[in-house]
Amino acid sequence: MPLRVIVAEDAALLREGLVGLLQRFGHHVTAAVGDATALLAAVRAEPPELVVTDVRMPPADADDGLRAAVELRREHPGLPVVVLSQYVEQSYAMRLLDSDRGRAVGYLLKERVGAVADFMAALERVAAGGTVVDPEVVQQLVRLRHDPLERLSAREREVLGLMAQGRSNANLAAELFISDAAVNKHIGNIFAKLDLPADTDGHRRVPAVLRHLGA
Repeated sequence: MPLRVIVAEDAALLREGLVGLLQRFGHHVTAAVGDATALLAAVRAEPPELVVTDVRMPPADADDGLRAAVELRREHPGLPVVVLSQYVEQSYAMRLLDSDRGRAVGYLLKERVGAVADFMAALERVAAGGTVVDPEVVQQLVRLRHDPLERLSAREREVLGLMAQGRSNANLAAELFISDAAVNKHIGNIFAKLDLPADTDGHRRVPAVLRHLGA
């Protein structure tokens, strides 16, 4: 059954390839856009039966496509969305997959697009209300749910390790050759990713360090 689809991908060659593939299988692409802002506008103007979006795209060239997908699922409950990515963006991936009890959503790595029949079958399953998640995505998210430290970047792990040594913020900045503001930002990210309650830095340093030490 033909679907009305909106495609969001900032790489023009891949965007046109996706459009051509969808059309070859009889689907109607109502909009093909190159940034998250245009994706939001296109869906709000004419909600489709399926959204296929990249994760990393303008305007910030970060996880804008994934953020837009989460926002659109909040505005349009049940909107089928398939996210394509070269990597797993963990925090927003979990929000997307948790939205609307995980119905009508997919998260696939771009390398899977080459298996055309399987890829198109995955899109159709999501459009019909199913859930399709790349095995690599499942593996990473399972690790994340079991070990919150997996959420931390390499730099954040480095900062946490120095915190475990009792270093002050000034010492951290000097050791890592970064500014005090950068240290504060990394520490704030650590607290947020470890789901530590909002409190004074001193109080939250203790449980953060305990997590690092495996206590």
